[in-house]
Amino acid sequence: MSKTIKRAFKYRFYPTPEQTELLHRTFGCVRYVWNKALAERTRRHKDEGKNTTYVDTAKMLTAWKQDEESAFLREVSNVPLQQTLRAQQVAFNNFFAKRARFPRFKSRKKSRRSATFQNNAFTFRDGALKLAKTTEPLNIVWHRPLPEGAEPSTVTVSCDSADRWFVSLLVEETITPAPSTGAVVGLDAGLDHLLTLSTGEKVSNPRHERRDRSRLAKAQKNLSRKTKGSKNRAKARLRVARVHARIADRRRDHLHKITTRLVRENQAIAIEDLTVRNMLKNHSLARAISDAAWSELRGMLEYKSEWYGRDLLLVDRWFPSSKLCSTPGCSHVNEKMPLNVRSWTCPSCGTVHDRDVNAANNILAAGLADK
Repeated sequence: MSKTIKRAFKYRFYPTPEQTELLHRTFGCVRYVWNKALAERTRRHKDEGKNTTYVDTAKMLTAWKQDEESAFLREVSNVPLQQTLRAQQVAFNNFFAKRARFPRFKSRKKSRRSATFQNNAFTFRDGALKLAKTTEPLNIVWHRPLPEGAEPSTVTVSCDSADRWFVSLLVEETITPAPSTGAVVGLDAGLDHLLTLSTGEKVSNPRHERRDRSRLAKAQKNLSRKTKGSKNRAKARLRVARVHARIADRRRDHLHKITTRLVRENQAIAIEDLTVRNMLKNHSLARAISDAAWSELRGMLEYKSEWYGRDLLLVDRWFPSSKLCSTPGCSHVNEKMPLNVRSWTCPSCGTVHDRDVNAANNILAAGLADK
């Protein structure tokens, strides 16, 4: 049965000098409003014992725009400023619900540069997107079409650390579940191989960060030699950011291709419910685990499975998938299984196991048993 979802389509665009200047000012105003509202919320709670709502901060914003010290807020569209107040309210709701930590102040150098426009702050006609207070539409590279008849409800403009400009359009799309298939698969995430399937297939780990490590080291060494605050340092920082962007883009593209194929081919997918954050505390493996991007892989599997009517089966993280013999009728569990042991022979039934394939088979069996 088809269902309607909200989906964001992200595109690269190239702003004019006028648009660049306006958007940079908008980013600065968004950051200023976030920090000022956060400081005021904290002060009111500490000094007056009062909780602050979105309505309260919206009234504050009106007053700030009338103040001479912050009159520059009137130079940009009001909608992104209101949106950042709404985002802050959501952040506090998540904090009070113990789903996230306390909201933090935004840094000019380190925080993400972005601004969100609601449909009353932009026009979209015949493939031309024009933001409030601009005179020309954005020069967007439409590398893929929007769903037929789709009208964006929200537009988010961002500029990454490599100074690349992106626009994300949130639209409603009707998705038809993929044709049913009886195939099921278990996945074992690893470092030697990114994924090992219960079918015996092993997906190679491209190690994008390791492949570009020498290029990254050279760029970072060049950056360290530049004088702080100089134009040459800004150029060197941009070179480092571009290497990081190349790594992230290639990694994301690889993960999208893998997860799309797995969801298309299988009705049910079983994976371990890993706590990657805790695993990163192992400093010997943290860099390799980050490069493998297991959390991003799982996130893609989750939303794609939901979109296309597939079952994602989560297996408890403490399940001894590598130590347990997967041979039917045998339930032998080894006491220890060091990481350097890649194959082992079951002392009970004599079966020779590939460590990763055995783990994938156990994960599949456990996932189907809990379904």
